[in-house]
This record gives sequence, structure tokens and C-alpha cells, in this order.
Amino acid sequence: MAWNVVIAGGGFAGMSAARELERLMPRQSTRLMLINDVNFLLYTPFLPEAAAGMLEPRHVVTPLRDVLRRTYLRLGAICGHDPEKRTVTMHSHDGETEEIPYDQFLVAVGSVSRSLPVPGLDKHAIGFKSLADAIWLRNHVVETLERANATDDPKRRDELLTYVFVGGGYSGLEALAELQDFAADAIDRYPRARLHGMRWILVEAADRVLPEVDEGLAEYALQQLRGRGIDIRMGTRVDEAHADAVVLSTGERIPTRTLVWTAGVKAHPSLANLNLPLDERGRVKVDRYMRVEGMQGVWAAGDCAAVPDPRFEDGRPCPPTAQHAVRQGPLVARNMAAELGIGEGPQPFTYEAKAAFVNLGRYKAVGQLAQQRFKGFPAWWMARTYHIAQVPGVARKVRAIADWTIGLPFSRDVAEVGSIGRPRPLNDEIYKKGGTHRPVD
Repeated sequence: MAWNVVIAGGGFAGMSAARELERLMPRQSTRLMLINDVNFLLYTPFLPEAAAGMLEPRHVVTPLRDVLRRTYLRLGAICGHDPEKRTVTMHSHDGETEEIPYDQFLVAVGSVSRSLPVPGLDKHAIGFKSLADAIWLRNHVVETLERANATDDPKRRDELLTYVFVGGGYSGLEALAELQDFAADAIDRYPRARLHGMRWILVEAADRVLPEVDEGLAEYALQQLRGRGIDIRMGTRVDEAHADAVVLSTGERIPTRTLVWTAGVKAHPSLANLNLPLDERGRVKVDRYMRVEGMQGVWAAGDCAAVPDPRFEDGRPCPPTAQHAVRQGPLVARNMAAELGIGEGPQPFTYEAKAAFVNLGRYKAVGQLAQQRFKGFPAWWMARTYHIAQVPGVARKVRAIADWTIGLPFSRDVAEVGSIGRPRPLNDEIYKKGGTHRPVD
């Protein structure tokens, strides 16, 4: 008998589940298929450093084919699910659809940036969730420096050199800290912009940042950011977003051309099309074994699943972090194999996070390891060591270390890379309109 095992999503949960299934399932009688929109795993903790130019963008991703040896990788997305027929419908990048049968189906499609019904937010803000977001944001910061250095209008300079970040969690603080560090280094090459000065603002609706770590460490992080001139607004929300300004709940209007939204994540919207039971936040309802409620052979893990947090008895779900996803993946794989009669019986998810690190740039960080608290340079060193240990693939570990080492004696690179991946058309019209890239002779 041949088993068909289908995994939707190649993030931390999906990739680690596929690796474990390769180890557990017999090669001759199992067909493993992983469906993902890209052919790589993004190591999201390195995203701020990719945006700031500390790491080359290709070095924060791991090709799935480098870590999966016998899993059939398909590029596309799951757009339908029939639990009675036990099939899923895949929409490929070529625009074709295909019905795929399964014996075991794992949903691990992850999450996207969570937005709120703030007027203008969808048009004028950028999230910080993908590699494309990071590259765009770096290019945008460089472009604002270029334009601010060129203009004679002080009002326009104010808009261009003001950067507003919303959200005081891990990703918000790390993105803000790294990009501010990058811009502070780069602005020396823009004398007119340097004389005007930059303004960096963090807006957080709660009364504290970093709720996941000790309050003393969160306060240290605030002190470090404020010491670098970053304006932090606690208990404040964004009420409106415009092309040239944001309006805060205090009534203040801040001129800016940069609004970065990092106020949390939500489950992937595609789950609404998959005939799965969802909770009030759009996550798949699962039990502590990660089995989808009321379905046979269907499982969910990672950010898209409401896996009960073992720390609490009220059934509240685990936080959407890579630490949890990378541990849920192998466990749900073992539980899937157990349902097919391989290995021991299913086991509940019992992991409790014991480590947390937040990089603040400039060789400083805050972190927790079990009951121990760390800050400053020791925390920064431990954070890098921890992440290097977690990055999948030896090649990516070596390349990240090489990037860090090579960058030590040099200043930041301010070259824009926005045109990469967008080739010019084979005609002269773009050049007649002022394009600067000349065709090859």
C-alpha cells in the first residue's frame, strides 16, 4: 500500500515536518509532497539584518531542495480542500489547477501581517514579514536619503527623513533598531540630509514593549533606543495614514513618507478556502496533538494553527513564533506517522519556550535563557550564536558568519538593488522617457 502525504507550506513547521517524515516513512511506500509558493525557507530572525545590509539577502534563505532529499516540491498554493474525498486542489504558478489525493494532510501555511481598519493603512504602509518587504524597505530608506539630499524644500525633507514604525514586539524593535543603525551610518554620505537630521519614531498601543520578555529587559531596550534619539510613543495608535503623513490617536500629525507596520500577524487568509474549522482569529482549530477537530488525517501546525499552549489550562494557543513552529513540525510528523501505524502512539505538544533574544543593533541585545537574563554585548553574542545554531543548512551558517566578518572593517553599502529582478523591456521607449540604464551594445 502506498501512502500520499501532502504538506501545505514550507516554513519552519512545514519544512521540519517534511524532514522528520523523510526519516520516519518508508521510501518505497510513501509519496511525500510539499506545496509552497517559493522554493526556499526564510529564516525570519535574520530579516532585519538583511534589510540593514548586514547580511546578503540570499543568505537569510535556505533552498528547500538543500534540506529535503526525497520530498516532491511543488511551487503553488492550496486553493481547495475536499475532506470527504480526501483531496486538495493546487493552483500552480503556471495558472493550472490539479486535484491531489492524500492519506495525511498537514496545513502549515503560516501567517501574514495583521492589519487594522485604519484609513489609508493598506495604501501607504508596508509590512515587515517577507524578504521582498526587507529589500524594498532598505531601498526606500536609501531613496529617501537621496531625495532629501537633493531637495531645497525643508518641508519635503521633514517628510523624507521621518520614519514611523508601528508595533513594539520582536519584529518592530529589531527592524527599527537595525534600519536606524544603517541610516545613521549611511547619512554621512549625504551632507545636506545630515545637516537637517533624521527622525525615527516607534508607536505602540500598549503601555510597554516586548511583552514576551522580562519587564526589566524591555526597559533596557527602551533606554538603548531612546539613547540613540529614537522617539518612542507608548499608549498611542495610528488613526490615519496618508501619502505624506500619519495622524496619531493624540491628534498629532507627523509628516512622513515611511510607515512600517509590524503590529502583529494573523493566520494566512487562504485558510478560509480549505473547509477547516477556524477560531475567531482565523487559525485552524486543533487539539494538543495538532489534529484538526472533527477530521480524519488532517493536521495543522505553526502560525496558522491554534495549538494549545501547555503553559496554560484554558486552551489559549501558542504564540506565533519560529521557536514553537520548528518544534511543532517534527512532533506533528511523528503523530501523522503514528496514525499510519509507524512508530509509537501520538504525543501531545508540551514545549515551553526557554530562550528569547531581541537584537538592538550596535552590538547590543536583550535576552532570556531559562531564568537567566542577559543584556548588552553578551546578549548580542548569545543571540547570534543561538541563531547560527538554528539556521538550517551548513552552507547558510557559514555564509552568514562570512557576511558578518567581512562587514566588520567596512562601512554600510548604500547601493540600491530595487531594479534587480525587473529587467528593462527590449525597446528604446524607457530610455526616451529618462531611463538611465543603457542597453547592452
